[in-house]
Amino acid sequence: MSKIKIGIIGGSGLNDPKILSNKAEKSVTTAYGDPSSVLTLGQIDGVDVVILARHGKAHEINPSQINYRANIKALQQEGCTHILATNACGSLKDEYKKGELCIVDQFIDRTFKRENSFYNGLPTDPKGVLHIPMGEPFCPDTRNVMIRATRELGYAFHQRGTIVIIEGPRFSTRAESKMFRNWGGDLIGMTTVPEVCLAKEAGMSYVSIAMVTDYDAWKEDEPHVTVEEVLEILKENADKATQVLKKTVSLMGKMDWSQVVTTNHEIVAKGVM
Repeated sequence: MSKIKIGIIGGSGLNDPKILSNKAEKSVTTAYGDPSSVLTLGQIDGVDVVILARHGKAHEINPSQINYRANIKALQQEGCTHILATNACGSLKDEYKKGELCIVDQFIDRTFKRENSFYNGLPTDPKGVLHIPMGEPFCPDTRNVMIRATRELGYAFHQRGTIVIIEGPRFSTRAESKMFRNWGGDLIGMTTVPEVCLAKEAGMSYVSIAMVTDYDAWKEDEPHVTVEEVLEILKENADKATQVLKKTVSLMGKMDWSQVVTTNHEIVAKGVM
């Protein structure tokens, strides 16, 4: 059975290193610069885990300024085979209620400022152009484990959802929010892209658990989203996502991931021209 190492990218309010045993911090750098935070290394139920704070330890980095390539490269350098990410998000549909969790399976990319590939022809980049397949952006095998973990914990959650990723850091106008609903978006966030794309380019399985904190701007009988509202819901519900992460890692540690790891690297190799 191949040994796995799991990177956890913690979003707003969800990067608590106290979930680890044998904890230690490690400062690293990459060919793409420094990641958002020092890495916190440790274990969950015997599985090696690396935690990275996406926005920095003090939440000082806005979504457009995150060095996504450095973050993913840092986890790859540490030998991570999987990434479990957490995200606060808004709901674009009545059925996705505040406080609920969603294990997203698709995204719509509305970002425009971000470096979204490792294959840009620079001296630091791998050779060639990578056309990475993205029909299933999130690892189906890892998603199934996270679905099982969330179900066994008894939380209200959605097994799938399409998340619209906007540039931020501002929230949407009402017109934009309604447009994203018409496009088929279920949720809205600011950080899943290019994170998931870069993870796939790096040959790592990536999944995201999103926690609904608000109704964005489309719902006219609700106040527009505010930072105060997001923080309040996060404070009330962050433990849910933390427990899902812990249980997912524990379940993953009992499985054989040899074929998944091999397939991830084959997909990258076959996509390079």
